[in-house]
Parts: sequence; C-alpha cells; structure tokens
Amino acid sequence: MKLEIFQPTIEQKHVLQNLMELYQYDFSEFESEDVDENGLFGYKYLDYYWTIPTHFPFLIKVDGNLAGFALVREIASEDSSCSSYLKICEFFIMKKYRKEGIGKQAAFQLFDLFQGVWEVAELETNLPAQKFWRKTISEYTNNEYVEIKRDHWPGPIQRFVSAKYLPLQSLTLLL
Repeated sequence: MKLEIFQPTIEQKHVLQNLMELYQYDFSEFESEDVDENGLFGYKYLDYYWTIPTHFPFLIKVDGNLAGFALVREIASEDSSCSSYLKICEFFIMKKYRKEGIGKQAAFQLFDLFQGVWEVAELETNLPAQKFWRKTISEYTNNEYVEIKRDHWPGPIQRFVSAKYLPLQSLTLLL
C-alpha cells in the first residue's frame, strides 16, 4: 500500500471538511456533541488551518484513495523546557484502513516532517485512541516518551521528541 500525506489547498478544504464529519461521527461515542439543524457536526477551527501559519492540515491517501486526515499545530510552550511544541489536534483514518498500519505510518511521517517536541492527547474515555497512540509513540521513540496530565485536559498526554530532532539522550532535557 502506498501512503501519501499532503497539505490540501484552500480549494480542497471541502474534502477535509467532509472527512471531518466522518471523524466527528466516529468520535461522538466519546463526546456528547450533537449535529446542527442541517445534520452536520461542523468544526469551527477548520478555517484556521489555512489562515494561521502555525496550523497545518494534511490529507492522507492510500493507493491514491482518500483514507483520512491530520491536523497539526505548533503551540507556544508554557514551560521553560522548549519554546514551542507540536500537537496532533485531530487524527482520522477511515475504518477500511484501520488495522492495516496506515495510522502508524502516517503518524511516523508527520513526526519526521515536523521535528521537535511533540504532544499527543487523548480523552480519558477514548481507550482505543490511548492504545493506538501509546503503541505508535512507543515504537517511534523506542519507548523514550513520558505521559503527563494537565489540569485543562481530561486524559493522558504523551510527550516526546521526534527521533530525527535530537539524540535520544537529550530527551530528558526537554521533558
């Protein structure tokens, strides 16, 4: 299977918007969001990914077919360990491609593309996501990551450094 990750143009925003509806439907078992009067969930932050330079949208294709998306942000750090970190804000792989290793491959490509400190957060109730991200990040980092909690987030957060960014012995300096 050939995996391709690319940034969609503004003209392709509707494609990501459509996939976002599938993602939010899947995610609705973990959050209590309702659809609007048009039967849509909507995503109020989507436009930011084409207007704010620290927001990065990606579409994911497998063998030329749409398979998912990722939304990545660079966020100013609140602590002195680093000036900013990268965060996967949303990540979606269509059910057809799950259990095929596509999510892991896509995550690895994103981690390699954006080198630096990363955080990936899951809701406490989203056990499948926790299992996926712990396994994926552990494999990517050779188990060199930490799991933290924050007062403003209801679930675990994995924090690590992209392997191509610094030698692994530098990890403890940033975490």
